[in-house]
Amino acid sequence: MKLAFQLAYKNLIGAGLRTWLNAGILSFAFVMILFFNGLIDGWNLQAKRDGIKWEYGNGQLLMEEYDPYDPFTLQDGHAIIPASISKEVTPILLIQGSIYPNGRMLSVTLKGIDVNQSIIEIPTDALKNSNIEMPAVIGKRMANAAKLKVGDQVLLRWRDQHGTYDALNITIVDIFDTDVGTVDNGQIWMPIETLWQMTGLKNEATILIAHTDKSYSEDGWVYKSKKELLSVLTDIIETKKMSGSIMYLLLLMIALLAIFDTQVLSIFRRQKEIGTYIALGMTRWQVVGLFTMEGSMYSLFAMIVGCVYGIPLLFYVAYTGIGIPAATQNMGIAIAERIYPVYGFTLILGTLLLVIISATVVSFLPARSISKMNPVLAIKGKVQ
Repeated sequence: MKLAFQLAYKNLIGAGLRTWLNAGILSFAFVMILFFNGLIDGWNLQAKRDGIKWEYGNGQLLMEEYDPYDPFTLQDGHAIIPASISKEVTPILLIQGSIYPNGRMLSVTLKGIDVNQSIIEIPTDALKNSNIEMPAVIGKRMANAAKLKVGDQVLLRWRDQHGTYDALNITIVDIFDTDVGTVDNGQIWMPIETLWQMTGLKNEATILIAHTDKSYSEDGWVYKSKKELLSVLTDIIETKKMSGSIMYLLLLMIALLAIFDTQVLSIFRRQKEIGTYIALGMTRWQVVGLFTMEGSMYSLFAMIVGCVYGIPLLFYVAYTGIGIPAATQNMGIAIAERIYPVYGFTLILGTLLLVIISATVVSFLPARSISKMNPVLAIKGKVQ
């Protein structure tokens, strides 16, 4: 093995520019795989962290008649907060409504929340400390859509528990900035006590945010853990990862094709050398191993070349992040203005093994023909 390694190294270094061109192409594929997967992993980590911080807490209990994906369930999707867990959860009541900024009508979801809560990042302190009769907070996206700013009043219309319409002016006391669009787009946050008075739904809620990770089982409520709540986001990211893999697999195939062609040409041009190795006592499969080792070493040289420009490039991107267009942030999933790639040990090791194993397999395929060579004809340089 040591002799094969030394011979392979000497042959590749002797090939000069051809070796470094192949290594350069393979290193580009290696760096691109790391970059893309690190970007997706960074997005995944940020989105999960923001989702827990802004919306999910340590899990949620949903009123059994409420479906987050069906707005028609909002009308009846509320129930009395279970007394047994009232101290362990933060209630949120959801009601449909409409606002009329500057003569326009916008459909909104009113969300009543306990102003003393601290489980999610909604700025309820602004509601708690406000002296205004009907305070409300909204997100930056909602503020842009409604053309509202702090201190503005806007007419709000809603229906109470009997289906009777009512209306009054609310005042925007704070505008928060979040990457989680589901707590921003079309949402108006108010004190839950105020919303109870407006609707007559005293002590009722649609969602209960758990303060701890333990599982809950309450009649009329469906418990969802953080993992379940984040499963949709995880599925989207995994789908994105699979679709993106097509791109870097094509790059890897181009690099491997170059190695394959190089190996075929090398075997064709070095038949005398192959015959000499066999005549000196090496078995055919030892010679196959030698040429396979040469192909495998392209991946090692690719690691070296990739580290030269890849390490500073990837560290720079991880430090500064990748800017995301504003339009992309309105997709309805959590995505930050800047995504910071994450290059974990598993990702780096997995990519290294993928490149090394792929290069080894591609090198072995043409080298198998050596096992069928006639050493006498090989020494004479005649093609069989």
